[in-house]
Amino acid sequence: SRTPRLARLAELAATHHERLDGSGYPRGLAGGALSPEARILTAADAYRNIVVAYRNNQKNDDNDAQAICEAASRANMRFVAIKSEEQQAALMVHRIREQCIAERTSKANQIRGHLHEFGIVLPQGVTKIIALLPPLLENDSNLPALLKSLLRDLLDDIHHINQRVDALDKQIHAFVKNNDTATRLMTIAGIGPITASALVATTGDPHLFKNSRQFTAWLGLVPKQFSSGGKTKLGRITKAGDGYLRKLLIQGARAVLFRSGTHTDQRSLWINQLRARKPDNVVATALAAKLARTAWAIMTRDETYQVNHTGLTGA
Repeated sequence: SRTPRLARLAELAATHHERLDGSGYPRGLAGGALSPEARILTAADAYRNIVVAYRNNQKNDDNDAQAICEAASRANMRFVAIKSEEQQAALMVHRIREQCIAERTSKANQIRGHLHEFGIVLPQGVTKIIALLPPLLENDSNLPALLKSLLRDLLDDIHHINQRVDALDKQIHAFVKNNDTATRLMTIAGIGPITASALVATTGDPHLFKNSRQFTAWLGLVPKQFSSGGKTKLGRITKAGDGYLRKLLIQGARAVLFRSGTHTDQRSLWINQLRARKPDNVVATALAAKLARTAWAIMTRDETYQVNHTGLTGA
């Protein structure tokens, strides 16, 4: 009937709204009068990939509601975990930090671009610009005074953003220190406080994933399939899911690659053997997938990572 369908639609749409009393709709619906357990679809599933297949006739609110309810009733449908307030707050720190870093990069590119118009080429990198710009402004008498004043303002903006990023990093470290799961994730080489806190905050409930490969597929770190007629054809990674979390895992994998040549543990030996056959970018992606699998096991089993061990050991 229409009423249950609209009730299900209210549950699924709750990800993008909050109650006036401050509690998020998903948390308010779960265990509430509307439903004992709210089930939420991702925005991509609800509006692009899956629900469209169940919509009859033209697009309108009623047909969309029926399509969402039909899709939600399928047994193989994927749902989003309801995050706690602590997890949502931690995610907010990451989002603000990423925005600050993007703004800092924009300021640095502005400085390089303006100086390039005056025939001065600075190397890339915020650290190099901070080191080279002050003496350049002091010693170069050919630059207009107005240009020097504007460049100093941009440099002050970069210093202010750096202070803001440092403050956000301290908040992330405090979250990791008070979160047992994030602390255990940091025992994995290649996962630091930023990646550990992002994993805990973004994943929500890791038990919603049946196995580590499903978790890795959720992060878009598995090959895209083009299989047909009994032949398996694999392409590049799907790049589905959270791109920020996937980026952190790949960056951590690159850091491990940099040090793997001087280590003799099982994982380093596997990395070195793979590097002999594949490019470093492919190896870094494969290692990022392995980091994701290990992280899922640690989050679901309350265990810590140990080097040169065939399985995880209880903490």
